[in-house]
Amino acid sequence: MATLMLQGMTRKDSAHISPSAHYTGFVWFRHGLSEPAFASDFGRFAHRVLAPISWAAKRAFGLDIERFLLQRHLLIDARLVQAIEQGGVTQVVEIACGLSPRGRRMRKRFPHITYVEADLPDMAASKRELLRVQGWLGAQHRVEAVDILAEEGPLSLASLFAGLDRTKPVVVITEGLLNYFERPVVERFWRALAAQLRGFSQATYLTELYPDLTEHPRYRQLRWGVWLIGKLTRGGYPLHYQSEAAIADAGKECGFREVRVLDPDRQPAELNLPRGELASLVRIVEARL
Repeated sequence: MATLMLQGMTRKDSAHISPSAHYTGFVWFRHGLSEPAFASDFGRFAHRVLAPISWAAKRAFGLDIERFLLQRHLLIDARLVQAIEQGGVTQVVEIACGLSPRGRRMRKRFPHITYVEADLPDMAASKRELLRVQGWLGAQHRVEAVDILAEEGPLSLASLFAGLDRTKPVVVITEGLLNYFERPVVERFWRALAAQLRGFSQATYLTELYPDLTEHPRYRQLRWGVWLIGKLTRGGYPLHYQSEAAIADAGKECGFREVRVLDPDRQPAELNLPRGELASLVRIVEARL
């Protein structure tokens, strides 16, 4: 199996993303977005250890980490619900699913949809067992192993999408993934994903980015926070683009026909997205083919 190796990135390096899935999984549970099965002991421990750091960042710099996590999760949810209810989407693929409760929530709300969760093999096996024990696993809700760095073979994107009906609309989600990789890796993934999605009657891709917002009133503190996140997750946490327009242009260059970049602070009030004193740092990207 050929594997992408860009700027020193190896499959071992990509595996460091999984521990953060436990932390965010506990955040979703803590805010009533998931069930107890998704709140791992490791996630609870990580949240407790990081609580003083999160409190200090919020108190000193106005950087509310959980607010950004909730904004991205809830806004992706809102766009997905609209795609299902108004766009006729019946297939959803969530790559780097970790301990995301989204598949469970969406299958409860829309039992007619097929929901495929995917992650690196070890994390996928854990998620599959979690769903099996709870009785949630089935033909329409399954977990597959994938490595976004794999160009071919059983862990490739082509293998992941092979089991879907290309005559029906599909939504693909990656949450909490892209900012762990350098820009060349992100854009190689986008090109590979766009190539796979061209075969579907209609396709939408939802993800989030933290752009390098130099005009943000707390930019220096933001850079400090990015450095800290990189240390805590044992890797870098690069900010790839300096504007919403740059994100949209990059998405189009990678093969997407239409790219919208959504600021949570500018979304309708009825979405009930958490707001703070400072402008949001996260942006949701909605790309279509």
